[in-house]
Amino acid sequence: MIKKEEKMTLEIGSQQIALLERLSNAAAVSGDEGAVRRIVLEEIEGAADSLRVDAMGSVLAVRHAQSPNALRVMVAAHMDEIGFMLLEETGDGLFHFGLVGGIDPRQLPGKPVWVGPARLPGVIGACPVHLSSEEERSKIIPVDDLRIDIGPAQAGKVEPGAWAVFATGFRQVGPSLFGKALDDRLGVATLIELFKHAPPNIELLAAFTVQEEVGLRGAGPAADALQPDLAFVIDCTPALDHPNWDGSENVRYNTQLDRGPAIYTADAATISDRRLIRHLRQTAAAEGIPCQLRQPGGGGTDAGAIHVRREGIPSVSMSVPGRYMHTAISMVRLADWQHYAALLYAALRQLPPDILEEER
Repeated sequence: MIKKEEKMTLEIGSQQIALLERLSNAAAVSGDEGAVRRIVLEEIEGAADSLRVDAMGSVLAVRHAQSPNALRVMVAAHMDEIGFMLLEETGDGLFHFGLVGGIDPRQLPGKPVWVGPARLPGVIGACPVHLSSEEERSKIIPVDDLRIDIGPAQAGKVEPGAWAVFATGFRQVGPSLFGKALDDRLGVATLIELFKHAPPNIELLAAFTVQEEVGLRGAGPAADALQPDLAFVIDCTPALDHPNWDGSENVRYNTQLDRGPAIYTADAATISDRRLIRHLRQTAAAEGIPCQLRQPGGGGTDAGAIHVRREGIPSVSMSVPGRYMHTAISMVRLADWQHYAALLYAALRQLPPDILEEER
């Protein structure tokens, strides 16, 4: 029986958008997630029955169920983002750098960046087009040939090993949200809201994980610590829904904007548990929430590390579709985020306690 005072859905409005803005603007490259971790701890501390930061830096928080023998449900969202690490200075504030996470080198020349904890302004140097040869303009510049330039006045303020991120501020334009790290600050913001309004029928085990972008490294230890019965991973996934350049029908779109959250059936790291897929889809149909199936294929989420821990943990992923993932700026629809949050909450609130006894 649902108590009258219990929230019946997760609301995504101005307060949640403001939280997402703080999270997206924070600089938190894999291995340096402190800026996001501080926001998470500040937001959920008062709601937690238990709360700790594990040895890798993931935030693990628990909200107890209000009924006995409840399912232990892990919900995971990763705090880290793609970015860069300074390798060596070559003089006058110019640095060799390495990539942290999956970044297409074609996206880099001329992009502004924030460098180090002081967020020093810099730029990834590129030769002006009118000074480039035709041969130079026709090839991809190797990362080894690029430099992050912070200028000579700032040269002594950072050292090799410092992180850098794209200098892209969050903004809302009509129905769309833009930011540098919506993957996966959308999941982090949603999990914060879910944790504050946890469904009473489950033992909610929240994992705000680290180092997802460099190999799903934080999620496995988090699952070992939390010992869940099953897991939901919430993330952001590419929407490749642009028209094809030759006018043909785009049938390889992965996901599409404006069609609701994307439920994973399979990716490069996980084959999702059929019972959990079925429950998400049935819940969406019953609640009138639009959703879509992510086309099976490459990529992966923290579910890839979680589902193979212990004796195996039934897992499923669900993502907000977004364009231009793993570049300097990504774009999502506010409505897709709202439907994603609503479906997650409804699916957890209506989760059958015997779901793992169902036929696969």
